[in-house]
This record gives sequence, structure tokens and C-alpha cells, in this order.
Amino acid sequence: MKAPSTIGQQTYGDIAPDFADLTDRVLFDEIWERSGLSPRDKSMITVSALVALYRVNELPPHLEKALNNSVTPDELKDLMTHLAFYAGWPAASTALGALRAVMHRRSVSDEQQGTDK
Repeated sequence: MKAPSTIGQQTYGDIAPDFADLTDRVLFDEIWERSGLSPRDKSMITVSALVALYRVNELPPHLEKALNNSVTPDELKDLMTHLAFYAGWPAASTALGALRAVMHRRSVSDEQQGTDK
């Protein structure tokens, strides 16, 4: 059995414990754990929705989750390029900047640990 999520508690627990509980229990422990779609597919869908809706605050952690769910950086770049024509150039441009920052953070973290991706 997978350990319960604590992302909501870490992010909102200090200011909105009920919101944090719903985030953990419903969103991440129920919705994300449903078996109808793979975690990789859910990540692609979620990132697409966040890009299209210009949800810049929520995008970086979901880019991290997508990379952890085996979505490649090239796939994310292609996804964002494709969405530029449907969601708008500014949305895709902003998303690419967020991806750059996430990839840089991951690279720096790997270098600090002495590993290569």
C-alpha cells in the first residue's frame, strides 16, 4: 500500500488545513491513484491543462511529477510547442521557461549528488 500523500500538508497545511487535507486525500490519494489511466498519461494531461489554463504556480511541481512519471523533457517541449497553437504563444512560452527552471534544478541536484540523468 502506498503511503498517503503529504503534498497538500506541506504546501497549504499552515494556512488552510482543510484544503490541504482535500488535496492530499482526494486529489493525490484518490484521483491520482485511480487505475483508468497510467501515471504518465495523467501527467501529460495535467501538464497540458495547466499550460492551456496558464496556471503558472501549479505547473512546476507537475512538471517534476511528469518527469518522475517517465515523461521525457523532449516530450514536454513538444507538448508545449503543440499547445502554443491552441492555448496561445504566451502560455507555451511561460511553460517552457518553467520547464527550463525545473530541468536546471534537477541538473543542479544531480550534480550535487554526483549522479547523471
